[in-house]
Amino acid sequence: MTDTRIWPSTRSPKPTRDRGTAPTRARDEAHIVAVLPRGEAIRNFVQTGALDVIASRARLTVFSVVPDRTSLEDLSGKYERVIALEEQHERYPVRILRELLDMAHGRQLWSAAAQERWGLRDAEAVDPIARFKRAVKKMAVLPFANSRGVHLLEKWERTASRALRTTDEYQRLYEKLRPTLVFNGSHVHSQIATQAIEAAHWLGIPTAAFIFSWDNLTSQGRILPGYDYYLVWNDDLKAQLLEIYPAIREENVFVTGTPQFDFHFRPESYWSREEFCRRVKADPARPIVLYSTGMAEHMPGEPRIVEQIADLLASMTEVGPPQLLVRVYPKDITGRFEQLKATRSDILFPEARWIETWLMPTEEDNQMLTNTLRHVDVGINVASTISLELCMFNKPVINVAYDPPGLAAVRVPYARYYEYDHYRPVVASGAVQLAHTAAEMGSLLRETISDPSTRTNERRELIDTMFGRTLDGRSSERVADVLLELASRGS
Repeated sequence: MTDTRIWPSTRSPKPTRDRGTAPTRARDEAHIVAVLPRGEAIRNFVQTGALDVIASRARLTVFSVVPDRTSLEDLSGKYERVIALEEQHERYPVRILRELLDMAHGRQLWSAAAQERWGLRDAEAVDPIARFKRAVKKMAVLPFANSRGVHLLEKWERTASRALRTTDEYQRLYEKLRPTLVFNGSHVHSQIATQAIEAAHWLGIPTAAFIFSWDNLTSQGRILPGYDYYLVWNDDLKAQLLEIYPAIREENVFVTGTPQFDFHFRPESYWSREEFCRRVKADPARPIVLYSTGMAEHMPGEPRIVEQIADLLASMTEVGPPQLLVRVYPKDITGRFEQLKATRSDILFPEARWIETWLMPTEEDNQMLTNTLRHVDVGINVASTISLELCMFNKPVINVAYDPPGLAAVRVPYARYYEYDHYRPVVASGAVQLAHTAAEMGSLLRETISDPSTRTNERRELIDTMFGRTLDGRSSERVADVLLELASRGS
């Protein structure tokens, strides 16, 4: 069995204040509006305690999606003022300008992921009318697929958004609340929050956004609307942001780490191996192999790969045989693994407990994920963030780089995902191993189960390079410190 140590590191994060230590001015002057447009933003900033820190030192108003009544009651019980975010209708000229702007941005960026998104939109145009509309849009944006053209489209979009806005509700709220900072907890999920952010811009209220994930800048389209300040995972993401958006000033981008990993580094969440195995119905004496699934539309045929791996493990009697535990992507509601659940009792399928509305992880699932990473012996996935999390716990990682057996064609070959800008450095680091065939998967599984220390140094170096010392369970506090400082400036 592999150990569960977390890598020490040589680089120090920005110092943080202890919880409850109030800065001299913030309580009376600073007022932060925290916008939570997705359930994962609630996890990152409510469940980790980031907003608790802010509420103890400044005025706090929360604009949030409402996954369920219990979530609303929890938020209302914690914070002074909670306002439910609601979908706002946008007029057609605004919607089409945003679409064209996003297309021009993607065509200018032309990362591997942007190319795949472009191809996906082409593939979705299945009838003659849809293909004609797609062709017209593509011709329209090509002259704008450059820095000057994107800037011009962005200017038009900003003008149209204000002139054709469909509500003044947020402006009235801000005039009443007088916030000194509006913070969006997830820039990539911000469609429901767009008019809340725009209203702050129009009133001259400073805005900040958390860049939600490490792949967002090269794979998730243009940041809309823009912000005054940005909080990011690491130095590489900061450099990438400044390169793609040259108008952003370096001093307005803050490296805080990401709160979503804080749970992994809080020992009060840890279970013993025996307790973990009891919960997932595993044998603690045998190795456990984790397969983390991806999005159904991007990784079709994954159940076939999972079943094939289960067969490979069943034949490895000399090492257990190992047990296969499958964590189904919590956002996958297609039911594509139901047949395997019904027919393969040798595959473990612990439930990922998320609230489906607005995709909110529960605190129970946060603990389950942390302890899964601690107690599995090897992890398998297709170019997932889980690879990084496994490396944090010094677990061997095997990435699937071959297509599912028996499928006539896959729109994006699995091997293509390892060419994406954000994942290439992970592969280049040597911290993960790519299996290009099922036979190679079997060989790598035998190798890593027999000697889990293989590539330990590579895993350590990757994590240190990407995260420094931000993997300390306190990224949420660093986020709070930055926001409090920015709000004090705004006051």
